[in-house]
Amino acid sequence: MIIMEKGATKEQVKDVIDIVKKHGLRVDVSQGEFLTIIGLIGDESRISFANLALMPGVKDARMVETPYKLISRDYSEPFIGKEQSRIVKVGDVRIGGDEPVIMAGPCAVESKEQVFRIAKEVKAAGARILRGGIYKPRSSVHSFQGLGSSGEAEAREALEWLRAAGHEYGMPVMTEVRGESQTELIAEYVDILQIGSRNMYDQDLLSRVGRTGKPVLLKRHFGASVEEFLSFSEYIVAEGNKDVILCERGIVPVGKGNSYTRYTLDLGAVPVIRRETYLPVIVDPSHAAGRRDLIFDLSCAAIAAGAHGLVIEVHYNPKEAVVDAKQMITPDELKDVIDASLRISKIINDYKKKSS
Repeated sequence: MIIMEKGATKEQVKDVIDIVKKHGLRVDVSQGEFLTIIGLIGDESRISFANLALMPGVKDARMVETPYKLISRDYSEPFIGKEQSRIVKVGDVRIGGDEPVIMAGPCAVESKEQVFRIAKEVKAAGARILRGGIYKPRSSVHSFQGLGSSGEAEAREALEWLRAAGHEYGMPVMTEVRGESQTELIAEYVDILQIGSRNMYDQDLLSRVGRTGKPVLLKRHFGASVEEFLSFSEYIVAEGNKDVILCERGIVPVGKGNSYTRYTLDLGAVPVIRRETYLPVIVDPSHAAGRRDLIFDLSCAAIAAGAHGLVIEVHYNPKEAVVDAKQMITPDELKDVIDASLRISKIINDYKKKSS
C-alpha cells in the first residue's frame, strides 16, 4: 500500500495513481480527512515500491503481506480503528455495530402467501432483514431448484413477492445469486446479494456482484480455510464495493461417520476474522447444524464469539417446507434466539467497556 503525506495534493495523488495504472495495476483509494492510502490491485512485481516511495507526496510505500490486503486491519486501521468493523448500511439497518442483526426467513420462497406470512412473523420476533431463496443450488438435479428455475417470468414474480413482503413489514430483503446470468435481475429487487458457499470460489461471479454496488453477503465454502475465505472476498472489494458481509456457515467435519450435525460450525473463525479484517462477520447456524434443536445453542455461542449477527431459516410450519425442513425453526423459537442474542451481546459489550 502507498501512504500519502498528510499534506499531499490532489495532483500528487493522481500522479501516483497514474503511475500504478501505467504498470497494468488497479487501485483502491481510501481517503480520510487527513490521510490518503492507495492500495494496489494486481501483480505487484510489475512495479518498484522503492521508486513509488520517492514520488512527491508519498510518505511510505510498503508491501502488505496478507493475500487479502484490501480488507486487512493494516490497510484499514487508520480509517476504521483497531477494534471496529465497517458498518454496512442497508436501509435503516446497520450491520457491524454493537447490536447483532438477525436475518430470517424461509429457505425457499414457495408462494406469495407463504413469504408474506413468514415476513410478518419474523418481523414480530425481532428480525431486521428478510431472507428467502428464489434460485436454490441443490446437490441433486432432481431436487426442487427454486421458483426461479422455471424461467425469468416466474423468477420476477417470486422476487416481487419477496420485495413486497419486505416493504410491507419494513425489512430489507436478501436472496442468493446462483449464477452470473441472474445478477442484474436479482439486483433489481433485493437489498443484499447472497453468494452461497458452493460459489465462494467463483471469481467471475464475485466480481460481477461486486460491480452492482449493492451489499454482498459471502458465505464460506465448507472446505475453505479462513485465509481462502478472506482472499476470495477481495474479488468483491477489488471492484470498489466494500459493503461485504462475511458469513461462517460450517465446514466439513473431521473424521468419518458424523451424523449428528450437517457441518462443524467453526466458531473460532469468528474472532479470527474480526482480528484480521474490518468486514462484519455473521453466522448461519441453520446450515451448520442441519437440525432445528441445535439452532438456539449455536446462535448463542456465535454471538458470544463475536458475530455481528445471524442468518436463520424460519417457517411457521417447518414440516411443510419444501426445502431443508429439518433445520427450520418457528417464529416463536426465533424470538427466543433473538432475545437471548441481544442479552448476550449486551453482557459482552458492557464487559468490554468496563475492561477498556
